[in-house]
Amino acid sequence: MKRHLWVGAGLAGVLVLGLTACASSSRDAGTTAAAGTSTQSSGSAGEGSGGQPADPDGQLVFGAAGAPSMFDPLYATDGETFRVARQINEGLIRFKPGTADPEPALATDWEQSTDGKTWTFTIRDGVTFHDGTPVDAAAVCFNLDRMYNQTGAGATQAQYWSDVMGGFKGQVGDDGQPVPSVYSSCTAEGNKAVIALTTSTSKFPGVMGLPSYSIQSPTALKQYDADNVVAQGDSFVYPAYATEHPTGAGPYKFQAYDKANNTVTLVRNDDYYGEKAKTKTLIFKIIPDETARKQELQAGTIDGYDFPSPADWDGLTSAGFNVEVRPAFNVMYLGMTQGTNPALADLKVRQAIAYALNREQFVQSQLPDGAKVADIFYPDTVDGWTDDVTKYPYDPDKAKQLLAEAGQSNLTVNFWWPTEVSRPYMPDPKSVFTAFKADLEAVGITVNEISKPWNGGYLDGVEAHDADLFLLGWTGDYNTPDNFIGTFFTRTDNRFNTGTQPWGATLSEALKQADAIPDPDQRNAAYVKINQDLMGTYLPAVPISHSPPAIVVAGNVEGLVASPLTDERFSTVYKTS
Repeated sequence: MKRHLWVGAGLAGVLVLGLTACASSSRDAGTTAAAGTSTQSSGSAGEGSGGQPADPDGQLVFGAAGAPSMFDPLYATDGETFRVARQINEGLIRFKPGTADPEPALATDWEQSTDGKTWTFTIRDGVTFHDGTPVDAAAVCFNLDRMYNQTGAGATQAQYWSDVMGGFKGQVGDDGQPVPSVYSSCTAEGNKAVIALTTSTSKFPGVMGLPSYSIQSPTALKQYDADNVVAQGDSFVYPAYATEHPTGAGPYKFQAYDKANNTVTLVRNDDYYGEKAKTKTLIFKIIPDETARKQELQAGTIDGYDFPSPADWDGLTSAGFNVEVRPAFNVMYLGMTQGTNPALADLKVRQAIAYALNREQFVQSQLPDGAKVADIFYPDTVDGWTDDVTKYPYDPDKAKQLLAEAGQSNLTVNFWWPTEVSRPYMPDPKSVFTAFKADLEAVGITVNEISKPWNGGYLDGVEAHDADLFLLGWTGDYNTPDNFIGTFFTRTDNRFNTGTQPWGATLSEALKQADAIPDPDQRNAAYVKINQDLMGTYLPAVPISHSPPAIVVAGNVEGLVASPLTDERFSTVYKTS
């Protein structure tokens, strides 16, 4: 019986080390400052826990909070798709278990040029995809070029590319001008993949560890028409590759998605280059209701599930289950879409909404110990965090005053919240909505409630700017400010629709410039100024909280390493009895 809380020195070690590894080369442990080149030494991957499963040919069943949108991570933004993709695929790098530090995966080492615009990755020898074709530098470049060459619906859905890299090849904006891209090209030189960038960026090498940048089989991608994504109404139809034939190089292979029984089945990849998975079959059983997930764990029909309600942690621990609590490397926010409801174009209205929310009470009453009210859009362990920003303490009288000054005392808003999902930053979306709906109504705002399934209209509707107010958040993928506020606001056609505001382009350009600053102190100062402007001048959303999420498994399950990035890999997990 155990409950692990990743706090104190452990938390500092996780986050500070992650920042060192993912920031500029002068902070990397392997930096040669005079040469301006950083090198990550070769290392092994796929290391397991070293224990012995009771039945290595048995199965592990994990309760998923929702259905995956499909199985091609290039087009995904949801955690349930990424959870499956992490078991099937690998990227050039991955993150050391339990940390945000990059370590070798399909690349054994990497080097950065002096100007930060060229990265050379040495590809691991002898690795094959699940279809038996080789993982080599040419396959790596095929994947990156495939990502860059997305068009139409594929470009719309490849959000992790556009959020991180910017434009696609030949893409032009509404103004007819080219949309800049951080990515320029990839060249295969023997066993090395040489990636050329248009600018130095704090994103590298961390971005190469994200599921969306997984290296997949070029043969399978072509055979199953992977790029044939089609828009259909307010959703998308994906090709056979994404629904039936995902083909990576990870420790598990895709076997089937049984929609009738709500299960995704993976099987051990016996040709995996690292330590083989300790359990032959891994099943993700989709159970949208959190109470039902808990009941199935208690009944022994599943072996674990993610995001147990904080109210259940002590009870689960007392009953002999292992509750692993991750660091709060996330943020939840109330988004305010620009350009949809004209009233929200007024800063006073957005500030009134911020003052109306009793965030302190919400954190104290609904979130677990260790949760904090968010003053900016990322945790205080990330560079550029500052306390010197405009703050919005709970003040309903101030909210009413600002609404009156804006001529919006009778404001009506469409407030969206998601169903069939539980997120690390938002364990129970309905309770979040209910609390903040009451706060808004208390200052005279009329709230129209709109709820949609997470993968059944909610995310697509938010991205299409259909909501006035919406609940969303972010768990950091790697440890830079750019991964948080750069992801949110660099694109002006983001989910907040900031391009409709005169400051949207200004914010976008400031973020681009900050990300490209090679000196860490100068970059930090730039992000401090951006955070001050975000909270005092722009306010496209209200940061709500940073909350430590948990993952729970049965008492006889070993080998799970909780990740601040929710980057758990199940190849090391097994049952002892």
